[in-house]
Amino acid sequence: PKSYFQFSKFHNTTLFLLPFLYSLLFLTGLPGNAMSLWVFLRCISNKTSTHVYLSNLSLSNLLLSFTTPFLAAYYAQGSVWLQSSFMCQLVLHSVTPLLHINIYIGVTILTWVALSRFATIIQHTHAARQSACTTLLPASFFACLRKASIAYRVCAAVWVLAVGCIVPVTVYYSVKEAARGNEVVADVVCYNPAVEIGGGLSTASCVPAITIFFICFLLVLLSYVTVLRHIRRSSRSTNIATSHSLLGRVIRNILVIQVVLAVCLLPHHVFKPIFISLVLQQLAHPDVFFPILQVKNCLLFLAALRGSTDPVVYFLLDKTFRSHTLSLFGRHSNTCSSSESSSRREPGEKNSNQEQETVRGREE
Repeated sequence: PKSYFQFSKFHNTTLFLLPFLYSLLFLTGLPGNAMSLWVFLRCISNKTSTHVYLSNLSLSNLLLSFTTPFLAAYYAQGSVWLQSSFMCQLVLHSVTPLLHINIYIGVTILTWVALSRFATIIQHTHAARQSACTTLLPASFFACLRKASIAYRVCAAVWVLAVGCIVPVTVYYSVKEAARGNEVVADVVCYNPAVEIGGGLSTASCVPAITIFFICFLLVLLSYVTVLRHIRRSSRSTNIATSHSLLGRVIRNILVIQVVLAVCLLPHHVFKPIFISLVLQQLAHPDVFFPILQVKNCLLFLAALRGSTDPVVYFLLDKTFRSHTLSLFGRHSNTCSSSESSSRREPGEKNSNQEQETVRGREE
């Protein structure tokens, strides 16, 4: 089959490295996120807002993991598949939109986790010392950010919006391909510059997608800076009762989210508009275009990599998740069964357990 550029000059990045990396992503991301989702749904009975967000994030990451084998096959065999083939159409019009939608679901949920942690520290230090946050925003606002019921509503809205985005895109391209019918050039391969750049709808969607990311990125950054300033101001008060462990844990949680967004997702969103502008100028020069394409594909993999590393982040930052995860491997005394049976204990014992969960939720 013919292609828009010479596949004999394919770099190992496309033919070997990316298929290997996406396969590895599947082998690590699928079991890790499946285990995380099981722990959040079956082992943690008294869920905080953070647990609600992280369980939905695990589900999103699980869906993202299912796209990686198809992407591995696309990069390995895209130069062989015909553009009209079933596998090519599946990857381009179903798998790729699903990948991108779940990337932004993850960004949005991580932002709400950071805001929830931000509300925790503001609420616990509010009585000790006033700040701009507590002056401009009512206390009920920070209380809402920490409610599990609000977290459920936020996640439901995110999923509805995601489905509302991916379904029209898939239907649009399916109808478009059906209308083209025999107009599709029979010997054009799946992996080509036109596909990698994307159509008009794909290019237009880059603007709101990049905007959403930078809004979320700046919100997390603002939360981090505000918490640092709030802790510094509150530490001067002799009336502050908040433990140093709580302060350190909250700031560490927000910092980790900021680092994840900066390392995994920021490069992709900075380079995406640069890529589009460059390829429009260099499309006639394959030797110049191809290295740019390699960078774009590697940065997209880096964005997808976040979904595989999230279970490690849960383990490091959430004591409840860490405790139940260790119990699955026989390394901790607590088990899921003991957590579930807590709801069947005596009234006095149950109240004591709820108090412990409340304290734990404040510290996480």
